[in-house]
Amino acid sequence: MLVDFYQLGGAPVDGVIASIAGKLLGEEQRLLVVAGEETALVRLDRQLWDQGATSFLPHGVAGGSDDARQPVLLSMNPDAPNLARNMLIADGEWREAALAFDRAFYLFDEATLASARLAWKLLSGREGVERRYWARDDGRWTQLA
Repeated sequence: MLVDFYQLGGAPVDGVIASIAGKLLGEEQRLLVVAGEETALVRLDRQLWDQGATSFLPHGVAGGSDDARQPVLLSMNPDAPNLARNMLIADGEWREAALAFDRAFYLFDEATLASARLAWKLLSGREGVERRYWARDDGRWTQLA
């Protein structure tokens, strides 16, 4: 299982999520996006709809009748009714449930840096878990660890 830590460094979280979701959809994979606040999910839902006709990202907000059909599902719960094998943690709050997925994307900023450092340490040496750390450098993502 792979955990990618993304230090946002001023990059808009919605744009980063859209980029990751777009890449996964291009690989015909599904994604569960988790955040602890409904307002964050509503904002992200709006952003994904507003990507424009050429870059629309099919998605839904959990709780609907079509959750299982959604390639990208936005949820407050780490369960994946859409059978996603990828989980994106959008609010900087680590969830152990991420370890049940094939890959987790953990986004954090300055406000959640301490939580990210703790998660990094807790996952260190854990069998079957590979960690990678990404940061912005001149507008591009660079793998630093």
